[in-house]
Amino acid sequence: MKSDNPNVRGIKHMAFAVRDAAQALGTYARFLHVPTDTAIEFYPKSKNRVALFYLGGIEYQLCESTEPDGRFAKWIDERGAEGLHHICYEVDDIDAALAHAQEQGATLRICQACQVVGSHPHPEGWVAFLDDEAGGIEIEFMQVYTAEQLKEYEAYKGI
Repeated sequence: MKSDNPNVRGIKHMAFAVRDAAQALGTYARFLHVPTDTAIEFYPKSKNRVALFYLGGIEYQLCESTEPDGRFAKWIDERGAEGLHHICYEVDDIDAALAHAQEQGATLRICQACQVVGSHPHPEGWVAFLDDEAGGIEIEFMQVYTAEQLKEYEAYKGI
């Protein structure tokens, strides 16, 4: 059955909490033919290393904390295993998406990278996290910047 939620355009990305991004990337390369030269980027503000690639038209992020008390390391420790950490849903209007979710009883979670609750700028668009999980998976919304908005964002350093 298809959702009738007019705010959601599709999946923007799926983020996996991993202990070792290079090792996890090696597995994706071996079994799913992800390019072995996929870059693993370091994000100092959020203290993560992330391998980012596309598979089947969906962006995958293999996220490794660089500190033992980092966001993804804590998530792995709490659950006892690596796994799907969050799904980011692209929305046309983040304020409308958040209002709809809150009308249904959702609450907002702090963005661990930015320490902000609610909609705020990230490198690709405005994001917000729900404090409610669906089957143990965090929910993120992103309203992707237009080309003009991206130019305005460039002064902001992001995560």
